[in-house]
Amino acid sequence: MSATRDGKMWRCQFYYEDWQGIRHKKNKRGFKTKSEAEAWERNFRQQQQKDLDINFENFVEIYFKDMEHRLRESTIINKRYVFDLKVTPYFKNKKMCEIKASDVRAWQNALIKKGYAATYLKSINNQLSALFNYATRYYDLRDNPCRKAGSIGKSKAEEMAFWTKQEFKEFLPSMKDKPEARMAFLLLYWTGMRIGELLALTYEDVDFNNRTITINKSYQRIKGKDMITPPKTPKSNRKVTIPPFLAEELKEYCSVLYGITAKERMFRYTKSFMEHEIVRGIKETGVKRIRLHDLRHSHASLLVEMGFQPLAIAERLGHEKIETTLSTYSHLYPNKQLELADKLEIANGEE
Repeated sequence: MSATRDGKMWRCQFYYEDWQGIRHKKNKRGFKTKSEAEAWERNFRQQQQKDLDINFENFVEIYFKDMEHRLRESTIINKRYVFDLKVTPYFKNKKMCEIKASDVRAWQNALIKKGYAATYLKSINNQLSALFNYATRYYDLRDNPCRKAGSIGKSKAEEMAFWTKQEFKEFLPSMKDKPEARMAFLLLYWTGMRIGELLALTYEDVDFNNRTITINKSYQRIKGKDMITPPKTPKSNRKVTIPPFLAEELKEYCSVLYGITAKERMFRYTKSFMEHEIVRGIKETGVKRIRLHDLRHSHASLLVEMGFQPLAIAERLGHEKIETTLSTYSHLYPNKQLELADKLEIANGEE
């Protein structure tokens, strides 16, 4: 019997073979009841199997143990959050090989009833589909039931929110008593960098002579832990040139950072602080409500309005592909097309 008494608690001891056929002994203590110990052994043995006659919950663990070596820690944490709250509780005890498209659609309908945003629905559904794609590729699942069930939600919101230059100027005075937040918002609006990229900036990343900022890392605070990681994509490693007025603002800000070393973060707070400040500033000034990330969209829309081409915008924002820029900001280009047509009309009338 694998479950035995261990004082007032229960212990689970048994032998198993790993995927290479090597025999190991497993010893786990601290169970309150015999049934808990036996359930733990049952789940452990299922996770060692190579077939899909396994509960969904146990296969999720197999998936994460593999993917944690291939994805950033922050990405794994975010994926875990989605599975733990939105996916696993529904499919928990169903066997992977028995989950059908009808089961997926029932789960999708339950999510839709909760009234989540269309983009959030799409994101959750994509996580489940990725799990089944993994099972199809590496565990010989015949097909992905998510494909048959169809998708839900939308890839992007109906209308992108952003501030015009005038709206940003109306917002900025709300930061007059918080110079660190004011400087952060200036950089977000006038460079289009991501919030994680901003919070990872160090003094040595700034070249005041050439008016450039080197972006080569990202900062997040997850579960109370500060994390510095590579930026989102390889193309996110870039140098962003800043206008003279912004360089002067930044130089003045840096002059009061007493004792800061070259490798220390220039903005020593978190994303949640910045989110709180943008909400406070919006309430104080009455400008249109946007999210913190929408400052990046605001910068892109400004560049489009100024006539810059998609390639230049993609390079400045650190997009991996120009198609990302075109698809994200395509709705901003119709006015430019009209302007182009008008100029062609004028050219046609010139002698």
